[in-house]
Formats: sequence, C-alpha cells, structure tokens
Amino acid sequence: QVQLVESGGGLVQPGGSLRLSCACSIRIFSIYIMGWYRQAPGKQRELVATITPGGSTNYADSVKGRFTISRDAAKNTLNLQMNSLKPEDTAVYYCNAKSTIVSSWGQGTQVTVSS
Repeated sequence: QVQLVESGGGLVQPGGSLRLSCACSIRIFSIYIMGWYRQAPGKQRELVATITPGGSTNYADSVKGRFTISRDAAKNTLNLQMNSLKPEDTAVYYCNAKSTIVSSWGQGTQVTVSS
C-alpha cells in the first residue's frame, strides 16, 4: 500500500501563492498516475491536476494557467505550485496515486484563500 502525506497548505490572501507537496512512501512515478484533487465544503471531490508516468499533464479548466503539477523523482515527491489564488480555490487538497489495481489517497491539507 502506498502511503501519501501532503504538506504545504495554509491561509493565503487572494492573488497569493502556495506550494503543496506530497511525500510518497515508495518509488511509484514510473507506474502510477499521480494527481491532486480538492474538496470544498458541501461539494464533491474534484480533479485539479494529474501527471502520467510519461510526464503528460492534465488540468481542470478552473486552474489552467495558474497551477502547475510536477514531480521530483529524487525526493519521491509530487508538487503543486498554485499561483494567483482565488477564494474559490479554498478546499482540502488531496494527493492521489492511481494504478490499474489500486487508488491511494493522502489525508489532505487545507488551503484557505481569504483576505
């Protein structure tokens, strides 16, 4: 079972930036599709961004041009750089690792965008 631990959340003003990180317990980037999802209060969990083993990325329309997903194989870490944050980006952000057999989730990290 893959263990995922997110960090980097917090309170930021509109227009600000945050960088989320997800530490993975084992080396999985060559096998798993890695992704960031988020869930706002009263809403369903939604996809934010994914990156495939080959390095192809995909973003939700609402974050295109503002968020960047990346991975550091040496540190076994998945990252999400979030710029130009908006109040509607407020949510719990989750790291996900998905293969053909299993989907693993982290515990989530809270991001709050407010003045």
